[in-house]
Amino acid sequence: MTDIIEIYTDGSCLGNPGVGGWGAILLYKGHIKKISGGNSATTNNQMELKAVIEALKILKRPSEIIIYTDSQYVKNGLTTWIKKWKVNGWRTADRKPIKNLELWQELEIEAEKHQIDWRWVKAHNGNKFNEMVDELARQAAYDVR
Repeated sequence: MTDIIEIYTDGSCLGNPGVGGWGAILLYKGHIKKISGGNSATTNNQMELKAVIEALKILKRPSEIIIYTDSQYVKNGLTTWIKKWKVNGWRTADRKPIKNLELWQELEIEAEKHQIDWRWVKAHNGNKFNEMVDELARQAAYDVR
């Protein structure tokens, strides 16, 4: 049986756009690694994307992963919408350029290295690790301020 890495991610913004932060927790064989960062001028969606990108960048080899996110934007974007965006020249169904193109492209590159099971979790609903990454992301935003 393959060892599975579980990753929880979240992004936060103090104003949208505004100062933002991201957080991720990686769980593997009983170990917990917390990472976070922020940006002085960003959006919540950018921080949601950045959290997943940075978590995947930490991994040293292709892995089997479960990613938990409370962002339908991130989950649906990479599992469903991206296929049509690419066919449409990175444009939405109404032919507008997609937002956060560079982040989506970076996320796609990082995600292709792994086997990922994407799972949506409801925000602020008592999930221990989702609450922890929310706090990491908010604290990272405050630290940038």
